[in-house]
Formats: sequence, structure tokens, C-alpha cells
Amino acid sequence: MNEGFVKRPSATFFLAVTGDSMERLSIQEGDTLVVDRSIEPRPGHIIVDMVDGEITVKRYELRGDVACLCSGNSRYAPIPLVDMECQVVGVGAISP
Repeated sequence: MNEGFVKRPSATFFLAVTGDSMERLSIQEGDTLVVDRSIEPRPGHIIVDMVDGEITVKRYELRGDVACLCSGNSRYAPIPLVDMECQVVGVGAISP
């Protein structure tokens, strides 16, 4: 798997997905994300982040001029990144 998906080994790790918040974006519980810490996140990227001390996987979006973390499940509201602590861990891709 490393040869096909890992471009920067020193900046890459694998993360097992739990939960259902990204199902509509084809990220299912039990999937493995390949996460690259060296990529600068841009709107539309799937990112792994720490929000208030909790690891989450969300799509990074701009809504107007407000950065938001959005799930792929309509049961979960977007998280506006206003007045909260958020640290991007890396940009993810799903491994087959």
C-alpha cells in the first residue's frame, strides 16, 4: 500500500475511520484513511483535525468567509471555526 498511496513517508500515517459522519462522501466506518501532514488544506479537502481535543474527519469548506468543518451526513450540522480551538492534523484520502 505504501508504494501506491504514500508520497511522503515521513509525513504520512494511516487512520481507521469510526462513526457515520462521512458516509455520503463514501467514507465508511472501518475504512482506512491515508493522511498526509505535509499538504496545506484547501476548501473541498477531507481533513483530519483536532477540535476541542477530539479527532474528527470532515470536509473543509468556506461558507461565505467563514471556515467550516462539514460532515457527509445530514444529521450533523457544519462546525463553524469561530471561537474554537481547531488544529489540522493532515489531509486524507481513502485507501482501497
